[in-house]
Amino acid sequence: MAALQQSPVTFQSRSPPSTRIVAKLRSQNRVRISFSGSFPSLKLPTLTAKYAGKTKRRGGVMMAESPAPSYASALADVAVSNGALEATSADIEKIENILSDPQVRYFFTCPVIDVEKKREMIEEISSTYKLQPHTANFLNILVDMKRTELIEEIVKEFETVYNKLMDTELAVVSSVVKLEPEHLSQIAKGVQKLTGAKNVRIKTVIDPSLIAGLKISYGSSASKLIDMSVKKQIEEIASQLDVDVNISV
Repeated sequence: MAALQQSPVTFQSRSPPSTRIVAKLRSQNRVRISFSGSFPSLKLPTLTAKYAGKTKRRGGVMMAESPAPSYASALADVAVSNGALEATSADIEKIENILSDPQVRYFFTCPVIDVEKKREMIEEISSTYKLQPHTANFLNILVDMKRTELIEEIVKEFETVYNKLMDTELAVVSSVVKLEPEHLSQIAKGVQKLTGAKNVRIKTVIDPSLIAGLKISYGSSASKLIDMSVKKQIEEIASQLDVDVNISV
């Protein structure tokens, strides 16, 4: 118990986006909402100049680096300056859940959809999910700069920045069924012992393909994996017996 008090554990799971948001996307009679522009200002780096000529090699081809990390860092800086890092992180989780719906994701990433329509939807999302003003303003800036295709990438980058600032290790736990809080607490303690992190955050994912058991991934880009699934055990047995096993659920 003492360990948990010193190193708080946050459990989070994906929830479906609001049906109100999806219904508004399907509606053919949207009401035009003017953007007041009264949100606190958000200063972003001049990405065009910063990334001009900055490339990296991938598969023998020189490619421009994504500006998503700089956008995420800029949002984190504003959140810290406003004393709202935790609240902004909660906003980002909400945005991630909203974008899990293909219709919403397409709406924001499609370049031919009118900018004003996207602003209206941001206003709706901000009101429904009670986003921080600077978070809503950030989304509007992405719309104005026509960089909404980066939203999903920025969400992931912000999570990385947040975890570094909070000395937090993110562990993704995949299982066939929903795990009980006490089981997640034990997993968090184990990850904390392995990594030495001050805090551990648990993200749960339901994966029927595992058959039973669970998988735990953590570390930079989820590079560390603990696979305790029945699927993995069957594959290992099959490998030892040198036979092919086709597992389907």
